[in-house]
Amino acid sequence: MSNCIAAMATAPGKASLCSIRISGDDAFTVASKVFVPADKKKNVMEAKGYTAMFGSFYRKGEEIDQAVALFFRAPRSYTGENVVEISCHGGSAVADQLLKACYEAGAQAAGAGEFTKRAFLNGKMSITQAEAVMEMINATSNQALNAAKSALEGHLYKRAAKIRDDLLVLVGHISAYTDYPEEAVEDVTDEEVSEILFGAMESLKKLMDGYDTGAKIKQGVHTAIVGKPNVGKSTLLNALSGFEKAIVTPIAGTTRDVVEQEVILGGVNLILQDTAGIRATDDEVEAIGIQRSLDRLHGANLVFCVFDGSREITEEDIELAGRCKDLNSIAIINKQDLQQVFDVSQVEENFKKVLYITAKDFYMSKEFENDVMEVLGVADIDVTTGAIVNERQYEAVRTAYNSVKDAYDRFSEGYSLDIIGVAVDEALYAVYGLTGENVSDEVVNEVFSKFCVGK
Repeated sequence: MSNCIAAMATAPGKASLCSIRISGDDAFTVASKVFVPADKKKNVMEAKGYTAMFGSFYRKGEEIDQAVALFFRAPRSYTGENVVEISCHGGSAVADQLLKACYEAGAQAAGAGEFTKRAFLNGKMSITQAEAVMEMINATSNQALNAAKSALEGHLYKRAAKIRDDLLVLVGHISAYTDYPEEAVEDVTDEEVSEILFGAMESLKKLMDGYDTGAKIKQGVHTAIVGKPNVGKSTLLNALSGFEKAIVTPIAGTTRDVVEQEVILGGVNLILQDTAGIRATDDEVEAIGIQRSLDRLHGANLVFCVFDGSREITEEDIELAGRCKDLNSIAIINKQDLQQVFDVSQVEENFKKVLYITAKDFYMSKEFENDVMEVLGVADIDVTTGAIVNERQYEAVRTAYNSVKDAYDRFSEGYSLDIIGVAVDEALYAVYGLTGENVSDEVVNEVFSKFCVGK
C-alpha cells in the first residue's frame, strides 16, 4: 500500500492554469472528496484510466472553481500508482485552496521529487532516466534539452546495460572456473576474456571522455571577454547579447566590474562575462576590477581575448596573450573597419583560433559559431547517444573503468581468472550503481532531493 501524496505540478504564481497532482492507492478517493463532475451521472471512483472529466472542485462544502480532472489507473501512470491530476484557473489563492482541500481529504504533502522517485521505485524508469527528468526541467539550450531527452529515452541506460551484460558473461565464466574446477565447464579463451575487458574499458572511457562536454552543455560555458581598455569588449558583449547590456564610452576604464549575460550559441549556453580593461593603473577601484578580470580569465571555460587591430601591439598585449596560452582561448582582432597595424604574428601562437571582426557591426555568423564550437570541442558532438552529466554518474563510470583496467592489466600480465575476478566484480558493482540496480537509499534520496516539489 502506498500513502497518497499531493503537490502542485505547475509553477506557483499568476498563470492561466494550475495543476495539482495526486498519487497513491487512495488517489481516486481523495479526488472524489474534492472534485465533483458537471455530469452527475459520472462517478470519480469509477473513472477509467486515460479519461478526463469537467466539473468543479470544492473545499469544506463550498464550490471554489471550475476544474478538469485527468485520471490514470495503476500501473499505467507516471508513478506506476493511481494518479489524478486536477487543473483549475491559475493564481496562488485558487491553487492554495485546491491543495488544502486535497490535504483535508486525506493526501499528504509530497516531498521534493517524490512523484519521480515513486516512478523509479515502481520500475517505471531507471535512475538515469529519473535524473534526466530534472535535466529536462533545467535545460537552458537546445543541446541540453536534446541530451536530457536522449537520457530520458534510455540511451544512457542502454550504453551502461551493454557494458553490464558483457561483464556478466565474463563473471559467469569466472565463477564456473573458480567454483567448479573439476567439472567439464566450457572454457572461455584468453582472447575472449581480453576482448570483453578491452571492449568494456573502451566503452567506459568514451563515457568519461564525454563528461566534460556533457557538463558544458548542461551547465553552460563561462566565457570571459578580456582585453585592454577601449578595445571593444563591451561592444562585443552587446553584439553577442543583441541589446545594450554594457555601457560603451570612449573613456578608458568605463567597465569597473564584471558584467554578465547569457546567450545561446550553437545550441550551447555561453555565460558571457565582460571584464574591466586590463592595464597598469594607480586607481584603487579600477585595480580591484582588473584583478577580478584576471580571476575570471583563469577560471573561464572559454576566453575571448580582444585586441584593437587599429593600434600597434604593446607589451601589455603580449603579456595578456601569454596568459591565454593554455586556455580555450580565441583572439578577437577588432575594428577591422579601420586601417590595420596590429602585428598578430606576435600573439597568435597563444590562441586556438584568431578571428577578425568589427564589433560595432558584428552579428553571430555560422562561421563564427562553428569556430567557437570547435574550440570548445563540441562541434561534432552527438548528444543523442546518451552522455553522463552529473558527478554521481561520472564517479560510477570512473570506478568501473579503473576496476576493468586493473583486471585487463592483470590478465595481460598472466594472472589467473580467479585473481582478476575480484576486479571484475568491483567493476560490475560500479556499473550497477550507474544503472541504479544497487544504489543505496542514501543515494536515491540525494538524487531526488534536487528535484522540485510536484515532479
